[in-house]
Amino acid sequence: MTEQPGRWLGLDFGLARIGVAISDPLGITARGIETLRWNGRDAEPALLRLLELLDEHQIAGIVLGQPRRTDGRASASEAEAEGFAAALAERCQLPIVRVDERFTTVLAHRLLSELDWRGDRRRVIDQVAAEIILQDYLDRRARAARAPLNGASEPDFGCTCQE
Repeated sequence: MTEQPGRWLGLDFGLARIGVAISDPLGITARGIETLRWNGRDAEPALLRLLELLDEHQIAGIVLGQPRRTDGRASASEAEAEGFAAALAERCQLPIVRVDERFTTVLAHRLLSELDWRGDRRRVIDQVAAEIILQDYLDRRARAARAPLNGASEPDFGCTCQE
């Protein structure tokens, strides 16, 4: 996994909305910050906003959720996510780590239910999913970094990260 120090941005990609989360400067914790709305065709406004966030927060890398089907096969929106990632990579020159995002929206709904969230879920659900995607990546990266210190070989966490 990429070992870039600094803040990371997490993205929950969808054809109508993109949830955005950011890590703290040490890359330990994630929090949702924004939901970008777009029409699924013209990515330019979303890309421009992401470029602003990358610059504003001095982002070291991006974690992009790959929208896969629950059975693990490619989804209809996965090609769109790949095209979006390519356009973003071309403009920002940062590492983009792709991770399997299956069930993150389900987990986000469950978390909001457990927190007894009373507000409009559509407004925050993608941010929460992006937060889950990013936090999972940060946790896996931290465990992998600690493993050699314990004298063990680097563990396989089953992460489907693609760098």
